[in-house]
Amino acid sequence: MSLTITDLEQLQTEHPEWQMELVDGKIIVSPPSDYESEEIGTRLITLLNNWVMSRKLGRVTGSSAGFILPRIEEDDLEKRNLRASDVSFVRADRLKKTKRDFVELVPDLIVEIKSKSDRIKPLEEKIQLFLQLGSVVGILIDPDKITVTVYRLNQTPVMLENGDTLTLPDLLPGWELAVSELWPPEFE
Repeated sequence: MSLTITDLEQLQTEHPEWQMELVDGKIIVSPPSDYESEEIGTRLITLLNNWVMSRKLGRVTGSSAGFILPRIEEDDLEKRNLRASDVSFVRADRLKKTKRDFVELVPDLIVEIKSKSDRIKPLEEKIQLFLQLGSVVGILIDPDKITVTVYRLNQTPVMLENGDTLTLPDLLPGWELAVSELWPPEFE
């Protein structure tokens, strides 16, 4: 049985605490993120959103924002994927007004943050899917290796480490973030 976005919406009404995506007619339920991965995502959202909003460049969202992706096979009208990334950015000219629903577009930037239970390969495959569908940049943050890998379609990924600066000149000219700012601080 192949499920639809309507089925997913019904399940979300029944189980609002579940984080769900619809992939090829199957609902994928994700467990809560580990604390460190969530803190990294929150740090990135805060730093990115402060810069983006002050310039009115677009919208930054977290892991609960759902994107209805373009159909892979045009003849199958019901086979729609609904995906979410840990952090996303959509340029203002592509989403002039926010919606009280899932948005039917591919974000310009997606960020996946490896949680304790994640495997790298599925995260890389998800990033590649978004890039093939139109995302400009995909980023994979790996707290285990303390790296940030930047992906662009048909280009070799660029791995950044502490001491490096993350920039996205093709998407957010002028924005810079020291990779070391992503990692949660230790308090004494």
